[in-house]
Amino acid sequence: MGVDETAPVSATEVLASAPIGLAVIAAPGTIVWANPAYFATTGRDPAIVGQDFHRILEEDGTWSPEIGAAVDAALAGAPSASFRSVRARYRAGASGVFLDVDVRPLAPGRDGTSRVLLAFRDVSERVEEEVRSRLFFEAFRTSTNAMQLTDDRGVMVDVNPAFERIYGYSRAECIGRKPNLVRSRHTPPEFYRAMWADLLDPQRGYWAGEITNRDRHGRERPVLLTITAIRTTTGQVSHYLGVAVDLSEQRSWELRAAHADKLASVGQLAAGVAHEINTPLANVMLIAESMRRRTTDPWAASRLASMTDQVEVAARIVRSLLDFARRETPQMREIDLSGVARDAVGFLRGKRSADVEIADIYPADPVPIEGDRGQLMQVLTNLLNNAYDAVGADGTIRLSVRRHGARAEVEVIDSGPGIPGEVLPHVFEPFFTTKPEGQGTGLGLAICHGIVQSHHGTITARNVPGAGAGFLVSLPLHEPRTRS
Repeated sequence: MGVDETAPVSATEVLASAPIGLAVIAAPGTIVWANPAYFATTGRDPAIVGQDFHRILEEDGTWSPEIGAAVDAALAGAPSASFRSVRARYRAGASGVFLDVDVRPLAPGRDGTSRVLLAFRDVSERVEEEVRSRLFFEAFRTSTNAMQLTDDRGVMVDVNPAFERIYGYSRAECIGRKPNLVRSRHTPPEFYRAMWADLLDPQRGYWAGEITNRDRHGRERPVLLTITAIRTTTGQVSHYLGVAVDLSEQRSWELRAAHADKLASVGQLAAGVAHEINTPLANVMLIAESMRRRTTDPWAASRLASMTDQVEVAARIVRSLLDFARRETPQMREIDLSGVARDAVGFLRGKRSADVEIADIYPADPVPIEGDRGQLMQVLTNLLNNAYDAVGADGTIRLSVRRHGARAEVEVIDSGPGIPGEVLPHVFEPFFTTKPEGQGTGLGLAICHGIVQSHHGTITARNVPGAGAGFLVSLPLHEPRTRS
């Protein structure tokens, strides 16, 4: 006998086969009916049918106090209530099971008893997707690399805090604009055409390479940039994700390393030249001195005196070459940077123009470092001598010692004319000098650079607004270990 397909289907049959968990509660709280999906969804035992839900002891899950209170309120005539992402206690799972729970009043039964319908939907996949989305967003937000998300037209829809920090633009300033906001004028259009060819190629869909961008202040920022096309399930590009690794610090260290190699090479050459010149210079000096003692001719004596003066200048240059090439290993011991600076200032006061005012500033507490006192005295004496030369007969020199985080700093600022912009990048190069011929060898700052570098420090030059040139020496602080 066949099935009568025209026979009506009862509501009970439909509810029994519904994929959503359903249960009916009658006042004052009896579970009077539940479909199979209810037990499958909640993990409850069918034996609970006929029980009062108030006797089910549970602090969270499908019979939490909040859901129980909503059922009681609905039985008393309150409107519907909904609960999202409720953790089900009675089902096992690696990441748990989560349900959306709806509490809806029903029409009273034939005997007038209030009734409530509970509906349970398994939303574990949605919750897992939300957790994953939050995780990815936090990764985007906390990444130390600059990240930007653009739509398919290349308009930025979001940037992370690292992008703001590296480029100097706020998130609000970036959203709605294109990444050419940070484009460098030195990058040719052909570069970007090749980039977009890779991004729009369905077989590739990404681009990676080094590029120079520009921050808000006009500074060039070399970055390692990777851009990936994000596609929909149908293969259409919906967004682009760009990740930029800032290479500025790496490039700075590379330049310092190259500079150190250059100084080492020049030092070897200087040592050889100095030794070759030293002997004939000494012989010329001896001969000139011998002739000056024996002659009675005033004109000849004057010429010989000039000769010995020039030989002394040459000898001074040779000594500078040897100092530059020698690069003796510093004898490190704990010293107070303030004490070294005071000694350098005291050494020069009285030996240079008395009309030059030195304003030296020191912190109340010692500034301990590990270093070679003699070598650091040489550095500060050289910087102070240069400052004297810059200010002329009168002027002001300010020397300050301070702590800056885990670093010890000493800065010398003069009131002179400053350093020309085209000269500034070259001041620490050997044999580079702006002093008149015969007054400088161009090795003083190169020697200072080598000494500071051997102390694991840095020395930088800058022009100070409202003053002249400033030289900052930064060294690691040395904090003595306390005995436990």
